[in-house]
Amino acid sequence: MSLRDAFGTDVLVTGWGHTRFGRLDDESLESLVVSAASEALECAGVEPGQVDEVVLGTFNSGMWPLGFASSLALQVSDDLANVPATRVENACASGSAAVQQGVKSILAGTARTVLVIGAEKMTHAPADVVGAALLGADYELAGRASTTGFAGLFADVARHYEKLHGPVVDTLGSIAAKNHRNGVLNPYAQLRKDLGEDFCRTVSDRNPVVADPLRRTDCSPVSDGAAALVLSTRPTGGRVDPVRLAGFGHANDFLPAGKRDPLAFAGTTAAWERALAMADVDVAGLDLVELHDCFTIAELVVYEAIGLAARGEGHRLLEAGAVHRDGRLPVNVSGGLKAKGHPVGATGVSQHVLAAMQLSGTAGDMQLPTARRAAIHNMGGLAVANYVSVLESV
Repeated sequence: MSLRDAFGTDVLVTGWGHTRFGRLDDESLESLVVSAASEALECAGVEPGQVDEVVLGTFNSGMWPLGFASSLALQVSDDLANVPATRVENACASGSAAVQQGVKSILAGTARTVLVIGAEKMTHAPADVVGAALLGADYELAGRASTTGFAGLFADVARHYEKLHGPVVDTLGSIAAKNHRNGVLNPYAQLRKDLGEDFCRTVSDRNPVVADPLRRTDCSPVSDGAAALVLSTRPTGGRVDPVRLAGFGHANDFLPAGKRDPLAFAGTTAAWERALAMADVDVAGLDLVELHDCFTIAELVVYEAIGLAARGEGHRLLEAGAVHRDGRLPVNVSGGLKAKGHPVGATGVSQHVLAAMQLSGTAGDMQLPTARRAAIHNMGGLAVANYVSVLESV
């Protein structure tokens, strides 16, 4: 049973917009929101006055002075005056939280056209401010000083992985190299350089250890950027073919680390299973996956949490080329967070936009030859807030 069968309502992505990701010194949070939102509405062929609701995903946590950003999208047009607008936040999954909030409004019948935006402005802030903000998403380290931040938390995951399954650093280097290679083809990506496996696997002055065993190439960059999409109950006559939401899932795990298995990513598994069950599809029915590779070890563990490989066997997917863009199930053909960048609140919306572009045949140089169904995985914290969507061509 599909989402449409279950709820009696079609949820379509009818248009989208996406800024470049990176260090955008001339942009503000407002200009990023307005740019992505304006492009999404124009792409969908939707006039601002036709929007029933606006949902903005942004983490912020002190990185940008304006903490009350929900109405920024109204700067697109005076015709958006008095439209309900809400800011949602769920750490690095804030973008997907915004998408699902918009979906639920449509399924509840309170809106027929929803503008969803994800945005973050980060690079202007000092490293200690960014680090403290991100650590606000960790139960144990929130408000405390840390020299390694979230890299240290995911380095702990990598060390746990090594204890159970053996050396992991070369596999992580292969993931980084794959995603950098994919990022070259993404015009929105922050890091568009094919670094090669040797560079990504080797500690050097240009690729130092950040938190053992993670090197710089194992960590996604601090980024600015925004993405937006329009959710509708019917085609809107825009300039792209609409894409259907076939299923979605959301699961939160416990916040204290002591109540979570560091390698299970149990919330990711739960959200994945819920989304695929709603879409009535299994892994064999997917043509691509965009997943949350904030650190390369996250991508490896997610492979196993969503059943692409058995526990401890994720490396085989890379060795066989299965997750490369010419493999049986390409993963992160956008370059992922690793190469595309990770403006926290924008990431989940960006993943949906890049997947929709693939499914509508509008991905340009990134385009896969066959792309009919995609899964998107986005998580906040260390696999605490977990969101999965399944999109399909109409």
